[in-house]
Amino acid sequence: MYDYVIVGAGSAGCVLANRLSADPAVTVALVEAGGPDRKQEVHIPAAFSKLFKTPLDWNFNTIPQKHLADRELYWPRGKMLGGSSSINAMMWVRGHKADYDGWDVPGWSFDEVLPYFHRIEHRIGTNYANTYGTEGPLFIEELRDPNPLTANFLQACAEVGIKKLHELNEPDNTGFAPTPVTIHKGRRFSAADAYLKPAKGRRNLTVITGALAEKVLVTDGRATGVSYRDEAGTSHQVTAKREVILSAGAIGSPHLLMLSGIGDPDQLTKVGVPVVAALPSVGTNLQDHLAAGFVLHTPTAVTMVDAEKPMQLIRYLLSRRGMLASNVAEAAAFIHTEPGMAGPDIELIFAPVPFLDHGFTQPTGHGFTVGAVLLQPASRGKITLASADPTVSANIDPNYLDDPDDMRRFVAASTFSRKLFETSALRPHVGEPMRPDHWPADDLELEQLVRANAETLYHPVGTCRMGTDADSVLDERLAVRGVAGLRVADASVMPRINRGHTNAPAIMIAEKAADLIRKA
Repeated sequence: MYDYVIVGAGSAGCVLANRLSADPAVTVALVEAGGPDRKQEVHIPAAFSKLFKTPLDWNFNTIPQKHLADRELYWPRGKMLGGSSSINAMMWVRGHKADYDGWDVPGWSFDEVLPYFHRIEHRIGTNYANTYGTEGPLFIEELRDPNPLTANFLQACAEVGIKKLHELNEPDNTGFAPTPVTIHKGRRFSAADAYLKPAKGRRNLTVITGALAEKVLVTDGRATGVSYRDEAGTSHQVTAKREVILSAGAIGSPHLLMLSGIGDPDQLTKVGVPVVAALPSVGTNLQDHLAAGFVLHTPTAVTMVDAEKPMQLIRYLLSRRGMLASNVAEAAAFIHTEPGMAGPDIELIFAPVPFLDHGFTQPTGHGFTVGAVLLQPASRGKITLASADPTVSANIDPNYLDDPDDMRRFVAASTFSRKLFETSALRPHVGEPMRPDHWPADDLELEQLVRANAETLYHPVGTCRMGTDADSVLDERLAVRGVAGLRVADASVMPRINRGHTNAPAIMIAEKAADLIRKA
């Protein structure tokens, strides 16, 4: 029996475990389906894709996407302490000021959440206009050993008229800059490193790994605990005297709500789950950042193609420098595809290596990647139950490119990318296309290539939306409507996806949630 039971030891769950257990008068249980984060590839920045489709990954797949040539897209999500902060590309990119103001939820404007970002951040490096916090638990650093081609990309951005940012996390992030990263002294610094490891010695914090949550226990309209299944298949229960908090992510949190009978009654009834609370919006509003771009051959033999050679591993182990100290996505530019926009609609990410098929396909020869990311898609998808069995994954349908405006912006972004390749900074380094294997002849062919090659940027959000309207899953305090003693705190609560990356707001949401819970 505990005061608080938290489900999911990812970016948000680690924060909550630390902040709530800081009070020695309360007891906290953290329930995590995965195991420890000890594997070497977790801590070597450039090795993150080596964790994909391993036991440290949930290894999700979408249903066939009708606007992406009926492809099922692979969605990696971290299944270990630290969650996806232990498997991501370590980019710390909050997004645009207007993202948070646009949520239009009391207490969640940019000015109100900025102190929480500052509470998180321990900035090492530049800090123009005190953009970052400097005393938080999570290190935000600059890459120690960026690839030489990254400087050429940044120079190309300047040549085509993109604004140079002092910091990529300025309130208006329209512009270009090197990527700030959650890396400390050349090693990944995850939410587990920042929050969970400093708290693990506390007697009032119990961390239960290898524990697959089966459902939230609800008695007389109140969440009273969680049922979980251990690695041997035996079910156990943990009781929560005060609250249950779901931090299982944009897939796991709505899935667990529905398994618990909290969701759309028609959908629950179809798979045989008794209805506990009718909340039709659970699992809806799914948004993700879709990425499509160009992978090019280059005659410049300085790319990260050689990162796995023994000399690079030796250099990394001895000095924490070299290619393996890179996060791969070394720079970014946030741009408008049409004039007069209030914020960027496309992100261009530069990687000094051909990043093919999530890193599974080894390139032939040197190359680099410029990926175009659709920042605020108009399309919406959903998570639905496939079965009442908690071991069966939910159906994931991001419904990519359902709105024609999304494809229009991809076409504009690709046209803009071609301008970068024609600059004096990049032109000497541009060879023939690698993926796709030719330049598109016109916009129609470009659309076909996007549908055949676009992939997730690993940023699902929105499936347990907070808001003040009756249709929202959560209120502004992140409390689940219709069930007392139950909250959700992770990226699933975001009403709309941010024009940045999602790890930073996920951690911010958990920091604010901890305050809301303590004040309850």
